[in-house]
Amino acid sequence: MSETPPVDHPSPVPPAEEHQGKVFYILTGLSGAGKSLVSQFLEDQGFYCVDNLPPQLIEKFIELTIQSRKTLRRILLVCDVRSGTQFKEFLETVAHLEKEGIRLVILFLEAKNEVLVRRFSETRRRHPLNSGSLIEDIQRERDLLADVRSRADLRIDTSALSVQQLKQKLQDLLTDDVSVERLVLVLTSFGFKHGIPVEADLVFDVRFLPNPHYIKTISHLTGRDTPVQEYVFSHPIAQDFYDRLLDMLRFLIPQYIQEGKSLLTIAVGCTGGQHRSVTMVERLLEDLRAQKVKLLTNHRDIEKRQLVLPL
Repeated sequence: MSETPPVDHPSPVPPAEEHQGKVFYILTGLSGAGKSLVSQFLEDQGFYCVDNLPPQLIEKFIELTIQSRKTLRRILLVCDVRSGTQFKEFLETVAHLEKEGIRLVILFLEAKNEVLVRRFSETRRRHPLNSGSLIEDIQRERDLLADVRSRADLRIDTSALSVQQLKQKLQDLLTDDVSVERLVLVLTSFGFKHGIPVEADLVFDVRFLPNPHYIKTISHLTGRDTPVQEYVFSHPIAQDFYDRLLDMLRFLIPQYIQEGKSLLTIAVGCTGGQHRSVTMVERLLEDLRAQKVKLLTNHRDIEKRQLVLPL
């Protein structure tokens, strides 16, 4: 077998001042230890993830990323033995990049042999080394990655971790990268007569509130307009309901963040989706800004006008 050629570095990494402050995360480790799950989770948290990147392309990717006008704030590169013999160049590539001033954080996932065997058996997937003996492949991969494991900045043994515990571990370790706007909260108003949004996680019905639809002076307006909002909240029951709803959401949102949820859709419905539900969503939008979430609104049925029925 011919010797592996040395790593070629034809393109110089951009000057340090161009990438100052950028951190590139590299995810590696044993097959079956949870790299796919971690990559998907971090992608949901806002990381730009590239899977199965050969070591020879890491430097080129970083170079293009630094030179690109598009700012990628959080980047995760997944590199492991799936790249075959090329993976032997991994540590040399890392050393060269660090010499050029690139900040790298290597996250290494591992698990016990018996756990890996069980996971491969349950998923019925082949090991990347695929020699015919799963336990031998696992041990061989462990030997191949010994030096990489020693070099890793962060190591996580996933043997005894549930999915939720693994996500929490990542949040604890990568606090600077995963703590801000890690949940997208979509506030949706809708009309029950047009159907409940299928994407809704939580649905609240406000049809019990007094309906501005029957007030001639404001029926042509929507819950975005001050007169409609004032009418709705002039009734004590509306303010009482809203206070209870807001308290519950302020309690629930941190729980969903801790659980690792990346998208939460809260739907508030009235009859037509133009007055009461819109009013509630607009008020929630203002009062939930203090939460560490990215807020989006969707007034689904606001343009679906209803005829004003005669009294």
